[in-house]
Amino acid sequence: MNLLTQKFTTKHDTAPFSGIKTEDFMPAFIKGIEIARKEIDDIVANPEEPTFKNTIEAMSFGGDILERTSSIFFNLHSAETNDEIQKIAMEVSPLLSEFGNDVRLNKDLFERVKAVYDKRDTLNLTAEQTTLLEKKYKGFSRNGANLPEDKKIRLREIDKELSKLSLEFGENVLAETNAYQLHITNEKDLSGLPEGTIEAARELAMSLEKEGWVFTLDYPSYVPFMTYADNRELRKQLAIAFGARAFQGNEFDNADIVLKIAKLRHERANVLGYQSHANFVLEERMAESPEKVKSFLQDLLAKAKPAAEKEFAELTAFAKELDGLDHLEKWDGAYYSEKLKQKLFNLDDEKLKPYFKLENVLNGAFTIAGKLYGLKFEEVKDIDTYHKDVTTYEVKDEAGNLVAIFYADFFPRKGKRNGAWMTSYKSQYVKDGVNERPHVSIVCNFTKPTETKPSLLTFNEVTTLFHEFGHALHGMLADTVYPSLSGTSVYWDFVELPSQVMENWCYEPEALALFAHHYQTGEMIPMEYIKKIKESASFQEGIATMRQLSFGMLDMGWHSADPSGITDVKVFETEQFAATQLYPDVKGNAMSTAFSHIFQGGYSSGYYSYKWAEVLDADAFEFFQEKGIFDKETAKKFKDNILSKGGTEHPMLLYKRFRGQEPRPEALLKRAGLLAP
Repeated sequence: MNLLTQKFTTKHDTAPFSGIKTEDFMPAFIKGIEIARKEIDDIVANPEEPTFKNTIEAMSFGGDILERTSSIFFNLHSAETNDEIQKIAMEVSPLLSEFGNDVRLNKDLFERVKAVYDKRDTLNLTAEQTTLLEKKYKGFSRNGANLPEDKKIRLREIDKELSKLSLEFGENVLAETNAYQLHITNEKDLSGLPEGTIEAARELAMSLEKEGWVFTLDYPSYVPFMTYADNRELRKQLAIAFGARAFQGNEFDNADIVLKIAKLRHERANVLGYQSHANFVLEERMAESPEKVKSFLQDLLAKAKPAAEKEFAELTAFAKELDGLDHLEKWDGAYYSEKLKQKLFNLDDEKLKPYFKLENVLNGAFTIAGKLYGLKFEEVKDIDTYHKDVTTYEVKDEAGNLVAIFYADFFPRKGKRNGAWMTSYKSQYVKDGVNERPHVSIVCNFTKPTETKPSLLTFNEVTTLFHEFGHALHGMLADTVYPSLSGTSVYWDFVELPSQVMENWCYEPEALALFAHHYQTGEMIPMEYIKKIKESASFQEGIATMRQLSFGMLDMGWHSADPSGITDVKVFETEQFAATQLYPDVKGNAMSTAFSHIFQGGYSSGYYSYKWAEVLDADAFEFFQEKGIFDKETAKKFKDNILSKGGTEHPMLLYKRFRGQEPRPEALLKRAGLLAP
């Protein structure tokens, strides 16, 4: 029996992971597509006049087997992949792409949608229904419904090819990340490294039946090595390996794939009547156009560059004074920044980590969500998971009603991609009078507990956890009617507001007091550390801003103009980085070939949105600070106008309802120390 094609009989309708076999996925996808296709045919064949209910709403609630199968499968593809899953992904992606196009290019279906859209002013729709109708209509018009047949055929070919290429891109990055190991046998080479990092490297070596210590390109291994290892030559080896991922002229090289993806995206935009891929994407974003994004990035660059150059000069002088170094290379940045930070603030991650035991930090996030939004998190053992490291929680409101199911998956392993993300197994929606609650997950890569130590987080990892938890709250507190407008289904440059605003609590004494307790003694983090965390929050913010801007500019470089003249990824990148470059270039390294956000994830023409959302989050948090960071009324405004509303209305309308005004960039510049307070 294939569980994926049945109605789930599990607690709260959760995914029955242990009963699903890998070979179940392909038949479930085929069956799901078949049922969804039949539902579309029924809508088209309906002899009645097209109405909002029999056309738009019917489409919105269709395809649930396909939706559930896709969410389970692609989440496993990111968090628990293997050769079989990767093979299925390659086979199924073109099928899904083709089905998507069959719907979007269905002339008869579009005519029904258009008939409803044309009389929208007479239908007395709610704000959410109006948004859904507009989205459905644009889903057709923006994706080729009005095109002549030959162009529709070309569009299908492009989409099929793009879905395969982006999968291949991600698999190459994962293969290259997994392929590299820095194997150390001389204990002297561990100088400077924290005890926990050494212990984790030793355990990894033992699991691989090797002597000594093994370091990898996974973040919990790579980042501490680059930050603390005194051996500059080994830092260089590791950094070069990291920067050369999928750019080594081997079977996993992504250079040609990057060029193909950029060119196909541009062609696709042209076929649809847009000047560039960025013009196509940004039409449905707060930023609206490539010109507006570029001007936003340039404006920030003008303000950040003087600060960044000053910070870089200070860092260079510090490295020269400390170790006689004449100039800094990329593998020196994190190392000397950490040393300078320790000198200026007498604060380093090793001092802070004992106060940030993973379980305490997670409980802190839960407590803060309780204080702000009245949520209670209770760990439960009777919900199925896809890996023993995953923990599950029932989330309830103050009256004891179920709000959401929450999954947390925190440790790196083979088959799990790097980084941190929030995802969902089931959206929230209201159907037949029942408010179906969402199933939300956050996935991170933190240091695993060892025999002698629990998982202790760096402060940066603390903010990462809070960031993903902010996304999770956006999913959990959703309260909309239609699944496609629920939770994080919002404009891409708005989606980072709930996550980034959540990070602010990590810097507040009142919030830290709730969870930052020493894992052995239970004592609260000393006030002087909190003061220093706050003081150091804007340490090298100029350099950090330049780094983010460089990624945003590279993204716009690939997507806001015709890429057909680009023949060499490295040469192109070097041009794009010219305005933001601080460190000397490293020959044989490239950013684009492993830039998964834009070539595999959904961030193409959208990387700027991190900075865009920072403006929103700095402005929003300023409002919390004015009233008190746990002020119930402000939290209710944020929940009612932002977190629960999903994509039901234009984000600027929602934001102004919460804040009473448009966001002001000054709040961000002030917080970043790039503007006098």
